[in-house]
Amino acid sequence: MGVLQTHDLTIRFGGHVAVNAVSCRFEPGTLTAIVGPNGAGKTTYFNLISGQLPASEGRVFLEGQELTGMSASARTRAGLGRAFQLTNLFPNLSVLENVRLAVQATESGAHLRGLNLWSIWQDHAQLTQQAQDILQQVAMMHQAQATVSSLPHGDQRKLEVALLMALKPSVYMFDEPTAGMSQDEAPVILNLIRQLKSDKTKTILLVEHKMDVVRELADRIIVLHNGQLVADGEPSEVMASAVVQEAYLGAKPAQTHPQPHVNASAEEGV
Repeated sequence: MGVLQTHDLTIRFGGHVAVNAVSCRFEPGTLTAIVGPNGAGKTTYFNLISGQLPASEGRVFLEGQELTGMSASARTRAGLGRAFQLTNLFPNLSVLENVRLAVQATESGAHLRGLNLWSIWQDHAQLTQQAQDILQQVAMMHQAQATVSSLPHGDQRKLEVALLMALKPSVYMFDEPTAGMSQDEAPVILNLIRQLKSDKTKTILLVEHKMDVVRELADRIIVLHNGQLVADGEPSEVMASAVVQEAYLGAKPAQTHPQPHVNASAEEGV
């Protein structure tokens, strides 16, 4: 079994089927890029997995545990870590305080419930040390006392990755992690994702429009088109396929080829 699986995952908005019976398995040690044209259902699929949207049909499993009926926060506690297209930070707190809160949320809480002042101080010191260790890993220790609202956009995205690391998920989910970044800022986030990828116990899902990023980072690509899974495989194989060239890259089909749609061979491979 893969660490993360979706079985016939589907959502309808009125008469529109935004994600249509997507079944997929995501393995540890693999970075899977999810690509497709605008409106293909990529972010909606992410929202179904992480619990921001309830599925009309289908099921989600993480390490054999069914998550389908769980809230987004319960799925986070179960091991799903989600980074959003917009940063989800506490802007009026410091960088260190943001990470320390994430570390604290990860702890079981049992050792934080006592009223002994010494133990409370000791717990606080331990949480602070863990937060500082994470900031060292993302090269933000020099900004530990800076207020989050004062950080440039790129550093806020770095901090969001630090918060994910603090949660210690088994699955990292990145939705357009370089969106809105300058050419100077984007490599920092990509380097952090490379670091996470080096841990072969982790599973990484990446929604990304920039195909140079996909080609560099992805071990596997899946393609969504009109809410359906139409291709799944190694990057070179998937990027060369007719369905991707037509549906995603906008290439014109050959005269004898029908207009872009879910082809039978891709559908059979789902």
